[in-house]
Amino acid sequence: MLALARKVNESVIINDNIEVTILDIKGDQIKIGIDAPKSVPVYRKEIYKQIQDSNKEAASTVAPDQLSKLMKGKK
Repeated sequence: MLALARKVNESVIINDNIEVTILDIKGDQIKIGIDAPKSVPVYRKEIYKQIQDSNKEAASTVAPDQLSKLMKGKK
């Protein structure tokens, strides 16, 4: 993990097209702004984990023979 020190109104650039800016610092809370292309999804980590868990659960509820039938219709 890369750890950087930033002050209010300072930014970091990720992959040439994502800018993360420190907007405000109050006590133990930091507000950040993220400027990214609309094609790049941005989630809070706890929401991302919920999405991943839901996807795993949904995938595990489909029987292999049902999945084969679904995939045949996608050709």
